[in-house]
Amino acid sequence: MAPGGMSNTGEGPSLVTWHRVQGMQQRCMRIRPTLMVCVLCSLALLSFAQDKSAEGAKVLALEKKWTEAYRLRDINILSSLLAEEFVITVEDGNTYGKAGYITHSADTAVHVQLAELSDLRVRLHGSVAVVTGAYHEKGESKGKPYEYRDRLTDVWMNTGGRWQVIASHYSVPFNP
Repeated sequence: MAPGGMSNTGEGPSLVTWHRVQGMQQRCMRIRPTLMVCVLCSLALLSFAQDKSAEGAKVLALEKKWTEAYRLRDINILSSLLAEEFVITVEDGNTYGKAGYITHSADTAVHVQLAELSDLRVRLHGSVAVVTGAYHEKGESKGKPYEYRDRLTDVWMNTGGRWQVIASHYSVPFNP
């Protein structure tokens, strides 16, 4: 047998080469379904990641809408974004339910000049989204200036295709 699988007579591939080719084709046929499953799973994961990304973007937009509604004392928007069982813990440790928070937000003795979010991150867990970030608020309360620089954790829940805040916590970072 000459190199390359040719017979010495020059008549084409030998029987050994033919068996090798057949073995390789059979292995390829076994690998193809596995490869197809891997490709399909990858596409499904990519689609899922895009869906999560879209939901995360929705939650971030609502978070910003909430901040602006608070700054402007827009009670209708606040009421629509807060779930009935909403609870918030504010910087001084006080907690409020939905009605108490809206009353606090509507206080005309407080004038919020600046309310801004930064360093926001959304973590999605099914129908629940946890948002963490930084919050900066500046304004006047009863004629006296104030300024907060907080860290926040907000919990949103999607019920019936609608995201609402169910819990919120604001705290002042400790700087020794």
